[in-house]
Amino acid sequence: MFLRQLEPRTGRTTTEVICYVAWPLAIMTMLHRVFIKAINGYITDDFKPVYQAALDFLNHREVYYANFDSVDPHYLYAPSGTLLIAPMAVLDPEKARWLFIAVNALAIVLAGYLLLKLFGYGLKSVAAPILLLAMFSSETVTNTLVFTNINGCVLLGEIVFIMLLLKRRDLWAGAALGLTIAVKPILAPLLLIALVRGQWKVFITAIGVPLALTAIAWPLSKDPMAFVTETVPYLGESRDYFNSAIVGNAEYYGLAPWLTWGIRLLFVAMVLISLWLLYRYYRNDELFFVATSSGVILTASWLLGSLGQMYYSMMLFPLLMTVVLKNSVLRNWPAWLAIYGFMYYDSWLSTRFPDVGRLAEYMKTTLGWSLLLLVIFAVLADRYLAARRQGRLDKGIDPSYLLPSAVVDRSASTPADGSTSGTAPTSGDTAVTELSESPAPTTR
Repeated sequence: MFLRQLEPRTGRTTTEVICYVAWPLAIMTMLHRVFIKAINGYITDDFKPVYQAALDFLNHREVYYANFDSVDPHYLYAPSGTLLIAPMAVLDPEKARWLFIAVNALAIVLAGYLLLKLFGYGLKSVAAPILLLAMFSSETVTNTLVFTNINGCVLLGEIVFIMLLLKRRDLWAGAALGLTIAVKPILAPLLLIALVRGQWKVFITAIGVPLALTAIAWPLSKDPMAFVTETVPYLGESRDYFNSAIVGNAEYYGLAPWLTWGIRLLFVAMVLISLWLLYRYYRNDELFFVATSSGVILTASWLLGSLGQMYYSMMLFPLLMTVVLKNSVLRNWPAWLAIYGFMYYDSWLSTRFPDVGRLAEYMKTTLGWSLLLLVIFAVLADRYLAARRQGRLDKGIDPSYLLPSAVVDRSASTPADGSTSGTAPTSGDTAVTELSESPAPTTR
């Protein structure tokens, strides 16, 4: 019976054919990224300073002694994070690195599975192999494994936080987020979502967990104050290398400070308007609101802050998954042009056109994040203006083709020739319905 399950079969439906095509591609891509590219490594090695810090911590030596004038990867975790990663230093460096790769790869796979469940899909759906293939084909997952950093575990913490937040299990949601903050505070801006949703208990564990770990780690560290006096000031500075934030590229290309601030303030305005529209009209559509808002907040924090690196984009997978929702803001080609900029593994460095290639390579992430925020702002603003013209703001700002016909002002939405094609479901809606045994609901 078991061997019969392995018998090759011919797909009879579109869903079966896509699954038969996508699963081998997804699995082999995942194995290649883990066992070939990650094990081979690269000149950029995020793991070496982390392992050395863990070893120094276990031997009660100084941890925070990095030379921030160099461009080599630096150890930037707080004492609480040092405490969490310290046990791996009981292994030799090579075995510890392999273990670190394996843990992060498993965390990414588990995060993908939980993301499917969050949006109402299962492993038998066509969405499962497509998501796995997309994740392990991306730059963010590939370089997380190749450089060997902890972003895979951070992604898992983010997905768990979102799931528990939606289930109103606030203390556990805060604990999941708190563990990530204890290592690196990249997800700390997501506390804004808990704040506007009135889930105050999240803050108890989100703040309490890193504080408790810090209280344990502080007396065990030889130089904990060096983190405060040396590392924290460095984290607040912008740098002109390996930095896709606006200020990073502005410094590299020598933009005038007034222009840099003007661009940042323009995006601040767009982000605030986008978040207001999401809160005002979508906060009851919980999955869409939390997943979309989290993407906007995190993208803005990297683009407008002091440091943004391309592989941070892994934390945007919940936002990208909203494309399966009928009211998603990503159902347009400019959004996916933006996603190409910060997700794809392509290098644009060119030996034939070195200057243009270097510009494209260095700017693709900045432009991708910028275009993503611009698209989300434009889609939400257009929906708002359309709903206001049609006098249906009290019904929300979803596109008219998603609303009952009685809600839509026919005079405003029907073309002069009398056709009603604008209210018919698009082919994309049909395709999404075929993604799994049951389509993902758009409201929670």
